Order: sequence, then structure tokens, then C-alpha cells
Amino acid sequence: MRTSSHFPRALVAAALMAAVSALPMRAQSAPLSLGDAIREADQRAFGNRIATATTAGDRARARLPLKGILPSARVEAGVVRTTDPIGAFGTTLRQRLVTPAAFEPAKLNYPSAVTNAQGGLVLEVPLMNGDAWLGLRAARAAADASTAAGEWAAVSTRTDVVRAYFGAILAEAKAGVLTHAQQAADAGVRQVRSMVAQGLVTKADALQASVRASDVAAQLLGARSDALSARQQLALLLGRTTAELPTLPDALPDDAAVMALATHDTAAVGASSAAANATSSTGELRDDVRAAQAGVLAATTDRRRAASTMLPRVNGFARYDWNDPRTLYAGQKNWTVGVMASWSLFGGNAELADVAVTSARADAARAGLDAARAQSRLERDDAARRLTLSLQRLTLARDAADQSREAHRLVQKRYDGGLATIAELLAAESSATGTALAHAAARYAVIDAIATWRRASGGDPAALTALDHSTTTAR
Repeated sequence: MRTSSHFPRALVAAALMAAVSALPMRAQSAPLSLGDAIREADQRAFGNRIATATTAGDRARARLPLKGILPSARVEAGVVRTTDPIGAFGTTLRQRLVTPAAFEPAKLNYPSAVTNAQGGLVLEVPLMNGDAWLGLRAARAAADASTAAGEWAAVSTRTDVVRAYFGAILAEAKAGVLTHAQQAADAGVRQVRSMVAQGLVTKADALQASVRASDVAAQLLGARSDALSARQQLALLLGRTTAELPTLPDALPDDAAVMALATHDTAAVGASSAAANATSSTGELRDDVRAAQAGVLAATTDRRRAASTMLPRVNGFARYDWNDPRTLYAGQKNWTVGVMASWSLFGGNAELADVAVTSARADAARAGLDAARAQSRLERDDAARRLTLSLQRLTLARDAADQSREAHRLVQKRYDGGLATIAELLAAESSATGTALAHAAARYAVIDAIATWRRASGGDPAALTALDHSTTTAR
């Protein structure tokens, strides 16, 4: 003989009321919005900071070939003392101190030590250096590739932030549901044991209630560990330490907001597919494809640079010199202006090796571009399917949660009337809790699919900040 128990009803009511939106209690601080998280990651994320520094270095490196294009000027100064016959006579001549006595054979053959303080201004003007110009173009294209790669890294980081942000909310929501479920289960076990002592229910009922409570407790331990790991992962993506854990909203965005954004993107899926069928340049807007295109331009231009090193070079120069026995930039002055042409006919096969190396790099760059285009098409198509599928699954999960909740209500009525066992009631309660969590997971899957689609199609995952207004503030 048994009577109805308040244990199952209290357990299910608490679990369903917690559902997806319940979270463990947290510190009283303002919750981090997705928009704030993305802005923080843009500035502080480790990957973004590395990409920014790398791009800055590549941009600076792109200016190095200007050495062979722009004029250069330098100042020279030096003091020389010599007894070399040619050096001594030349120094005397530069200082305008030559006298008839300087031509005496003994002085020419065995001159006294001569000191010269020489100062000079030198201007060098490149006139025709084809390898420098082509090197500049190649370096700028390489810098463009680095910039596009950095932008792709930023987009990928934003996608990861969206996933981690809502994943952490989902993980804490699951822990919240199970926390309430454990509290209700423990209270129910105490009540059923009391009823066993009164002879109202059997010992088997108490044992089944205890098993269910233990199962919930085990799930809760795992959920709490997962929630902490999820928040630490989010903190790491934001460029924080794992001790600077963010405070998050209490719940995922509601179904209506998520489905509205997903429906907008599924319309974009159709438009993108139509555009893809009309052009062979699918994925050109993605930053990784733009990086590969710039890489091809850089590699092919660098090959031309290597070939141009075998062409003549023409450079001009001008000098203004001072020579004095004691003082720098004093004494007699002279100037020199000239044009120098040079042509390296053979440099020990180095030029041919350079051409071969850069040709191989150009071939590799073209293969990389083909791979990037193919990868972008694959990711776009896969993301489109995932978005449509996740939206369908969310509808099914929502219906299943509603049906499971109604099924539990009916089993509860049968249990109250003595027509159902406690095992049936506990199974209905477990199903209701499980489908509620599955509903939340399906909602997260749609959010993940939207972020993935945005990245795959060359869009901005930051568009998901539109969901900020539909999340519950932290308690």
C-alpha cells in the first residue's frame, strides 16, 4: 500500500523551473555581454596580439627594398697617417700642399709620415635597379598577405569567442538544472524514507529514489567541473588569466531570438549558393583566400625579382670632400659626380639558384590558393547544411521538451491515483530533465552553426551580438 508523495512532484517542478535558465549563484557583478567579450578579445586575445605584431613586422619589412630605390646620403669622417708613397703624395696633393720639392725622388720614394683629416658628404642615387622595384612589389604583396591572414585570425578568434561564451553559459545552465534537481532529489529521499517507516510506501521505492539522487549527484559533479573549465577557456580566449573568470548571463538567448537570427542566415545561405553557381570565384571574400591570393602575387613577383638580378644596374653618386692635415671638414674642398653601370654576368650560379627557388615558391603559392578556395567552398557548404540541420533539430528538441513535460504531468496524476509506480514517475522526471537539457544544447548548436556559417561565408561572427538583448542578466 502507498499514497501519493510530494517528492517526485517537488523534484520535477524544481528541475523544470530551473530548466535552461538556472545557474549557480555567482558574485554580484555586471555580466559580460557578447559584444564586450568580442571587443575585449579583439584587443587582448593572445592570437590577435601575435597576428598584429606579425603584420606590423611584415609591413615594416616591406620597406627594406626602398634602399635600392630611394636616394641615400651619409657623412664620412676619418683621420689617416701614412708613409705609403702613393698615399702620402696623394694626401699632399688633396691638401693642395704640393711644391716642386715634393717631386724630389728621395721624398717620393721615402716620404715622411703624412696626416690627413678627411670629411665627406656622399649622395647615392639609384637610377635603374629592376630587382629593387620588383622586390618592393613582392614585399608589399607579402605584407598584404600577412594583413589578410591577421584579419582571418581575428575572425576565427571571434568565432571561438562566440562558441566559448555561449558554451560557458550552457555549461553553467546544466550545472544549475542539476543543482536544483539534486536538492529536490535529496529532499525526496528523506521524505520517502519517512513514508517507508510509516508503511505508506515500500523499501523498493526508497531504494529507487536513492539511486536517482546518486545519479543526479554524479552528473552534477561533472557539470560543475565542465562549467569551470568552460569559463576558464573563455577567459583564456579573451586574453585573461584563468583567475580572471568572467561573470556571465543566466541563460542562453531564447528560442525566438535564436531562430530569428538563424532564419535570416538560412536566407543568406540560399543567396550564397545562387551566387556560387553563377561564378567560379567562390570564397573570394574570405580573408584566408585573400591572403592566399596576395601570397601568389608576392611569390610570382619575387620570381621576377630573382630573374632581374641578371640585368644591368645603373646608379649615380656625388661626393663633396674636405682634406686638411689637422682639422675635420676644413682645408681644401673637392667634389666628384658620376654614374656607374654594372652587370653581373655570372655569380657562381647563385642567380640561377635564386630563380629556381622562387619559381618553386610561386608554384607552392598557387597550389595554396587552389587549396584555400576549395577549403572555403567545403566549409561554406558544410556550414550551410549544419545551420539548416541545427534549426530543424531545435524545433524537434523544443517539441520533445514540451511533450516530455506533459508526459510527466500525466504520469504524476497516475501516480497520485495509485496507477503508476515510483519507477515510472522517476523515469518520467528523468526524461523531462534530460529533454530540457537537450533543448538547451540544441539552442546552443544553432548559435554555434550561425557563428560557423558567418566565418565560412566571409561574414562577421560579431553579428551574433544581436542576441545580447535576449539573455538574462546575472544574479
